[in-house]
Amino acid sequence: MDKKVTEMIRNNQRWARKRLKYNPTYFTDMAQGQTPDTLWIGCSDSRVPAETLTGNHPGQLFVHRNIANMVIHTDLNCMSVVQYAVEALKVKDIIVCGHSHCGGIKAAADKETRGLISNWLMHIQDLYTRHQTLLNSLSEEHRLEVVTRLNVAEQIWNLGRSSIVQDAWARGQDLTISGLVYNIEDGHLLEEGVEARSAEELEVNYRNYIARLLTLTDQDLEQEVLDRANKDKQASDEDESEAKPHNDLDYY
Repeated sequence: MDKKVTEMIRNNQRWARKRLKYNPTYFTDMAQGQTPDTLWIGCSDSRVPAETLTGNHPGQLFVHRNIANMVIHTDLNCMSVVQYAVEALKVKDIIVCGHSHCGGIKAAADKETRGLISNWLMHIQDLYTRHQTLLNSLSEEHRLEVVTRLNVAEQIWNLGRSSIVQDAWARGQDLTISGLVYNIEDGHLLEEGVEARSAEELEVNYRNYIARLLTLTDQDLEQEVLDRANKDKQASDEDESEAKPHNDLDYY
């Protein structure tokens, strides 16, 4: 067997033994079924593992991943996941999460032919075309960042307009859809895109968010980084002052 696969199996066995040490019924309990309250739609990028970066454990997130975290109505894979999550699992939240340094975003910007995946990335290229004036006014680094944000908002819009979510809202189901962006440089999840609990809220929040994005400048984006760093330092200081001893229950 391949050495990498052998290593993965050994790591799995250590992980399983560790779980049983802390909870002898961990796996038998897990086998009874799943009751996640959140569906996570993210990118397939190996640097963006949903459970790890959100501090969740197995059984707490229902996850769908694809190139550039897309929600496309003709993608039966994604739509089947959404339907099962909403109608069978009764999740209360659906999160679409993009991330910085996304290969799909970069590839769409290049507009080079890459075979089959070029058809998938056309949806992102449409965003470049639609918002060309704004994007041309930004540096390359910030241009990719803004497209990442636009893409998350667009996927929330697609998700909220799907028959599955529309029907759930129409029957009064408690369901919130929201967008996040994971910043690989500092490991932080940033609130981005729109958030909606109804069709009416989706319409208003989506349009307001896009309007705000269209006013951004390089200076605005640089200031956001500085503000985030200051908040992070303040939060870090607070964490240290409140630090308490804890058991090693790290799942990963």
